[in-house]
Amino acid sequence: MLALTRIVFISFYFLLINIILIVVCLARPFHRDNVHFVGKLYSSVAFFLGLKIELRIPRSVAQGGPFVFIANHQNSYDLLTICAAAQKGTVTVGKKSLKWLPIVGWVYWLSGNIMIDRKNTGKAQDTLDGTVNKIQNRKLSVWFFPEGTRSYGRGLLPFKSGAFRLAKACNAPIVTIAASNLHNKIKLNRWHNGTLLIEASEPHLMDSSKGTKAWVNYFHQQMNQQITKLDAEVKQRNC
Repeated sequence: MLALTRIVFISFYFLLINIILIVVCLARPFHRDNVHFVGKLYSSVAFFLGLKIELRIPRSVAQGGPFVFIANHQNSYDLLTICAAAQKGTVTVGKKSLKWLPIVGWVYWLSGNIMIDRKNTGKAQDTLDGTVNKIQNRKLSVWFFPEGTRSYGRGLLPFKSGAFRLAKACNAPIVTIAASNLHNKIKLNRWHNGTLLIEASEPHLMDSSKGTKAWVNYFHQQMNQQITKLDAEVKQRNC
């Protein structure tokens, strides 16, 4: 009964949120802070899932930028959880086809996110080149899920290199955004589903001491350690 009540309530609440977001985004289309606003409203749904989000953002990140953010991608709940960490002046890179999704896709497009055609390598490269200009000229930060897909409990998957090549091209520091394990943690028939810890690292500039592949491995290891630490803290709290 609780699960059914939750699903119905959250569906209406989520629809209301998106109506508000469409109105706001139409009033200020492609504004630099739209994604931040979307993240705040979407992550409010977590409360009705019985999930408490604890967010840790260093002052250097909250007051700085532009950065290239990289985050772990666990499951579809990321839309309502890790998005809470999206800072002002941040956009994401997503598939061009997303803008055709009713409501959510429209919000995604109007929020000013960068949309690429992954089936057309040439156009995708042109878009990423344009992203460098946006970072430098508009001082925008860009958010990536470098795994490229949801992990669904398989641990942190290997990283693709796109985010790191972009960071090097525009000389923007990398900030890792790590969320504690959420795989199979949310039960709709349970009132309380625990705490999700989300932590941003201090910015780290990719210098010439390593090649791109070595930097990819370095940040993968750093995020893995971050997640392990957060998981241990959640486990300790539950003891």
